[in-house]
Amino acid sequence: MTDDEAAVRARLAALEAEVKAETDAKSAAKAAALERLRAKKDAERQALVAGQAALVKKQQPKPSASDDFEGALQMMRQARGVKQELTRPREENEKSWLWSGGLSLLLGPLGWLYAGSFREAVPASAAYLLLATILVKLPFMFVLMPAIMVAAVVSGAIGVAYSYQYNKHGSRQRLFGEKEDKKKLKP
Repeated sequence: MTDDEAAVRARLAALEAEVKAETDAKSAAKAAALERLRAKKDAERQALVAGQAALVKKQQPKPSASDDFEGALQMMRQARGVKQELTRPREENEKSWLWSGGLSLLLGPLGWLYAGSFREAVPASAAYLLLATILVKLPFMFVLMPAIMVAAVVSGAIGVAYSYQYNKHGSRQRLFGEKEDKKKLKP
């Protein structure tokens, strides 16, 4: 090997080392830049989450003891009003809430006839009797008992609502559908 070849090889080795050093430096700079970018994005994400949490906390009203107390007082006033309405003596042309609710609970829509609108109670009673006739003939009626029990309770509540409306207006009132205006019926 000659001196020229050795010099060229040395120079090539020095250039390779220099290129490798530059590549390593660029890789390290790139990794550091990526790490800074990740850290910045993480910080922004955490700031955003913290800001959203603060916003949610601001929007949620904190229940105070006075709000709870006011709500409890309001419920007590309503309960007292219902109790007074239920226990006051019936006037001559009023329907009993207890009778209406009891009849509707036991007889279904047939109990609605006590205080309800005939335009609603009669078709519902006819449908109830037809359905009851069909269901009695089915061998698996016991499976339907939970649904029948729920329907009885709902019917009782509707009966109470009918008696309330009757006592409030002094006549039978519809609960379902559009109420017809008597003025529209006249020519």
